[in-house]
Amino acid sequence: MDDKAPSRNSADAADPEKVTDSSSLESDQPISNPALEATVWRKLDMWILPIVTLFYLLSFLVRRDRTNIGNAKVAGLTEQLKMTPKQYSIALTVTYVPYIAAELPSNLLLKTVGPNIMLPAMITLWGVVTTAQGSVKSYGGLLACRFMLGLLEGGVFPGIVLYLSFFYPRMRLQTRVAGFFSAASISGAFGGIMAYGIINLNGKAGHSGWQWIFIIEGVITIFVGFVSFFFMPASPDDARFFNDEEKSYVRSKLKEDGAIQDDEALDGFSWKEVGKAFTSIHVIITGIVFFFGGVVLYSLAYFLPVIIVSLGYTAAKAQLMSVPPFSVAFVLTMVTSYLADRYQRRGAVAIFASFLAIIGFAMWLGTENPHVLYGSLFFSVPGAYVIAPAVATWNANNSAPQIRRATAIAIGFIMTNAGGILATWLLGSLSPPPRYLMGTRLLLAFSVLMGAFTVVNMVYLTRENRKKAETRKTTTRTAEAPGLGDKSAWFVYST
Repeated sequence: MDDKAPSRNSADAADPEKVTDSSSLESDQPISNPALEATVWRKLDMWILPIVTLFYLLSFLVRRDRTNIGNAKVAGLTEQLKMTPKQYSIALTVTYVPYIAAELPSNLLLKTVGPNIMLPAMITLWGVVTTAQGSVKSYGGLLACRFMLGLLEGGVFPGIVLYLSFFYPRMRLQTRVAGFFSAASISGAFGGIMAYGIINLNGKAGHSGWQWIFIIEGVITIFVGFVSFFFMPASPDDARFFNDEEKSYVRSKLKEDGAIQDDEALDGFSWKEVGKAFTSIHVIITGIVFFFGGVVLYSLAYFLPVIIVSLGYTAAKAQLMSVPPFSVAFVLTMVTSYLADRYQRRGAVAIFASFLAIIGFAMWLGTENPHVLYGSLFFSVPGAYVIAPAVATWNANNSAPQIRRATAIAIGFIMTNAGGILATWLLGSLSPPPRYLMGTRLLLAFSVLMGAFTVVNMVYLTRENRKKAETRKTTTRTAEAPGLGDKSAWFVYST
């Protein structure tokens, strides 16, 4: 983690013209204390990140079955339940309806209910439903389980991003988001290895190999969810691992960064703030990037084992062959996120990711050599996974106060999962194996559009920052109207 990140005011960090007017300084601005600075972020990284990373690892691996339903399909799910390719796509799609419906309400309720209660509760209940999914005997039973999984999981990813923003300033957020999101690529690698081993349980206790995938992963999830109730603090002020000085320091850093307000009323619920998020231009543009990124990400997450089987590998070998591309995705996600936090360049990372995906899909379309086709996955898979934490952090960085930020985060993931609906059909019934030509052409086009809209957003945010810099020359922070949030001249957008 970058514990050497600058501790300047966010406006100073993003604009060369340092704000010098004394009225703009917060009375509780943290005094420079390198030892305390290193201690508080290290403690948070030790106590908070492992929990949310494990949540998301299990989420991607188990709950919404992004990874394990692909592994289960290879292990005989569709054959035993006598499912057609169309029914398999419906089984994937049905999860998204309640998932999307739950995202915004869940994020708006997170702070009120308490993330230390809400997130572990959703995790535990997912585990119960996932375990039950391992005992379904019919297509209808599978659909029912998947509907409940979507309803329970809808708030997890946006909830975790919002939860981390309660603890980390903007300049430190992407590395931490990448830290837990990298669990998605780990789950792809680990899920393949785990499924390879679990398949060998086929026939044990009257259950097929694909059923054991759901049962074992579900039981693990229940255990993690239950234990997490005892370890998650609701906020820095509730963190038992902080002393009073450390709590005060973190709170002052969050105030300095604009993550929390001096006037606590400004952080309360307001439908007006919800509406402002829906009408913010940068939230809309980022939402479009989320949609295209969601199509690319979920297409690969759902179908990668099946794609590898289409190259001529056995079902068991395909599970193992999915590990290397996901491993490369993990490394690149962490490296690019570290650089994005260090240099505050979210958009540049998103553009790099879109180029990786473009190269991968172009390679797939340009050859029929199975070795080159497999090699293309080392570009497309990392491209899909690198862009997600960059755009998620970018979206969270550029919205304030808390309700506006919570809404913006939820909008982003609603768009991601809207893209996921298309993904469930793209490489299935609409684009048959082994070449998946129509689907791959669309994924290539969407990768180009990811990069194009990222550039549009960078241009817009840069222009807005210039306007804010001019405003700061002619006014003071105390003279500015209260409650502007990210529209304040002293709130500098991350580009």
